[in-house]
Amino acid sequence: MAAGLRRGDHAAMSEINVTPFVDVMLVLLIIFMVTAPMLQQGLDVDLPETTSQPMRMQDEPLVLTVKKDGTYHLATVQIPLDELEPKLVAIFEGRERKEIYLRADEAAPYGTVVQAMAAARRAGAKSLGIVTEPE
Repeated sequence: MAAGLRRGDHAAMSEINVTPFVDVMLVLLIIFMVTAPMLQQGLDVDLPETTSQPMRMQDEPLVLTVKKDGTYHLATVQIPLDELEPKLVAIFEGRERKEIYLRADEAAPYGTVVQAMAAARRAGAKSLGIVTEPE
């Protein structure tokens, strides 16, 4: 017989084996770390680079994007220029903070960017930020 154990002497194990739990958690952590960067949505634009510090945003911002082909997008929805100002007015009516962020492709025509800024100001934007990439 084994030393210290007698027939019929079954001691309950008081420790839980956490190794399988840790293994599963590490696998899930790796999966989430790999897939999280792929979950970003948005439009692909080449932002100009500046030396300014990144802005800290508390609420979900309203983002107006001007692509290099001259099209305007609110979030991911394309908006014609003649409908841009009325849409912004309707959006600002429901918001406490009337701020907008402009993401303009560096190859976008200057005139289309200025038209977007003017439409935002006419719609009642109190603050207009321009989104850039750090150098």
